[in-house]
Amino acid sequence: MTTETKTRIHRDDEVVVTAGRDKGMRGKVIRLINKRGTVLVSKVNMVKRHTRATASNSGGIIEKEAPIALSNVQFFCPNCKTGVRIGMKALDNGSKVRTCRKCGEVLDS
Repeated sequence: MTTETKTRIHRDDEVVVTAGRDKGMRGKVIRLINKRGTVLVSKVNMVKRHTRATASNSGGIIEKEAPIALSNVQFFCPNCKTGVRIGMKALDNGSKVRTCRKCGEVLDS
């Protein structure tokens, strides 16, 4: 039985890795895998995969990103210059926006 994880991190957000081999590295979110609660971050958690040659590509050792647990990444606040938790705030016009819990900056443009 799989359930989708509710997250406040979206595609193209910049995140900081908070735990594991790549702790401290920053990168953009390529893909969110909600069913597994993981995220793909560009140039972070790189693994080597041996692939067989097919009609479309030549075989060899390919280096690609592996998923990271959502609990091991934090949103990177450009104002605070660090990883922060994300809060939600309702604006006067009724729309909801993501905010930085540390400085209160509105993160959605």
